[in-house]
Amino acid sequence: MTLSDRIQEFLQRLTPLTRGSLLTELERLEVCGAEIAGAAAVLEKLRAELGTDDSAQNRANNPSRFFFAPLEPLLIDADPDHANSGRISRGSVSPIWEWISRDLLPTMARDYAGAVNKLIAADSQREAQRVVDTFQTKVIKSLENTLGSPDAAGQARAKLAVYTTARSAYGDLSKILCVLRARDALAKFNDALPPKIAEFGDAQVSKVAALLGALGKRHADALPFALALVAGRLKTPWQLIRLASKAAPSKNAEDIAATPYAITVSMVLDRLDNRRLALRVALKNNRVLVAKEILTEIYDTEYALRVRIDQLEECQWGKRLGDLVDATAILVEAEVSRFPDNVGHVLGSRRLRGHQSLSGRLTYLAWKGRDALVGGAAFCRKLVSPA
Repeated sequence: MTLSDRIQEFLQRLTPLTRGSLLTELERLEVCGAEIAGAAAVLEKLRAELGTDDSAQNRANNPSRFFFAPLEPLLIDADPDHANSGRISRGSVSPIWEWISRDLLPTMARDYAGAVNKLIAADSQREAQRVVDTFQTKVIKSLENTLGSPDAAGQARAKLAVYTTARSAYGDLSKILCVLRARDALAKFNDALPPKIAEFGDAQVSKVAALLGALGKRHADALPFALALVAGRLKTPWQLIRLASKAAPSKNAEDIAATPYAITVSMVLDRLDNRRLALRVALKNNRVLVAKEILTEIYDTEYALRVRIDQLEECQWGKRLGDLVDATAILVEAEVSRFPDNVGHVLGSRRLRGHQSLSGRLTYLAWKGRDALVGGAAFCRKLVSPA
C-alpha cells in the first residue's frame, strides 16, 4: 500500500467534523512555521476534499462568512497563541463557528443558515443582511450569558477544545463578542478613516484621536479593535505609537503608559513578534529577499521605539523589545553562519540598518536632546536632509 493510500484510509476513518478540525489545525500550525513530518500530504488530501482554497475561512459557507463579516478587517494570519491586541486569529474563526453551530445555538444556527442560503440564492442581499443582524444579536445575548457564568464559561472552553488545540480560541471568542457588540460603531469608524495614511503626522493624529474619542465614549472596550483598524491604514505600522506619544506630557515611558492609547506600543510589539515569526518562515523556505524586507522593518521598528520613548529599557516594553531583538538576532546569525566567512550575506549587511547612516545618527542625537534644545530635532533633520 502506498503512502497516499494509507493517508486516504486514515482520513476515511475520521468523521467529516474531525477531518475539518484536522485541516484547520494543520493550517494553523503551517502559519506558525511548525514542521510536522507528512503534514503536506495530509493537507493536500483534506484540501482536495473540503475545498480548493487554502484559507479555512474562505472555504466556510456563505452563512458563516456573512456572520463574521465585521471581523474581516481585524483577522490576522499569525500564531494564535501569540499576543495580538485588537486582532483575532483567522484560525480561531472556523472552530468557533462549529461550536456556535453545534453547541451554543444549534437549532437557531441551522434556521439561520437555511434562511440566508435561500435569500442569497434569490439575490435578496438586504433581507439576508437583516437575517444576519438578527442572528448576530441572538449570539451576542447567548455569549453574554455563557461567558458571564464561571461554570458555563468553563464548559464553553472545554467544548472549544474539541474543535481546536489553540489555547487562544477562548480569548478570541471574547474578542468576537466585543467586536459584534460594537460592529456598527466600528464600521462607522472604519469608514471615516482615510484609505491610506502615508505619514501619520500631527494633523492626522489629531483627527484620528477625535474619532477614537467619540467611539470610546460608547464602546471603550472596542478601542483596541479601532486602533487595529488605524494600524491597517498606516504605510509605516510603528507610527501607531504617535497616538500615545502625542497624548503624553513627555516622551518618558511612564507618561506614555498613562495615556488612553498606551496599548499602541504593545500592538507595535505584537506586530514585531509576528514579523519575527514571518522571518523564521521565510528563512526556512529560503526566501531571502522576503526575509530582507521583514528584517528591515524589524530594525526600523526597533530604532523608532528606542528613539521616541525615553527610559524604554527600564519598563516591560523595553524588556519585551530586547527579547524580540535577541530572538531575531539568533535567526539571522543562524542563517548567516551557513555561509563561509569570506562570502557575504545580504542579511548580514549593515546597510539594512538604514538609521546607522550619518543622517540617522544625527537624527537620533537630535531626538534624544529635544527636551534641552527646543526645535533641535527639526533643525538637525533640515541640515541632513537631501537638497
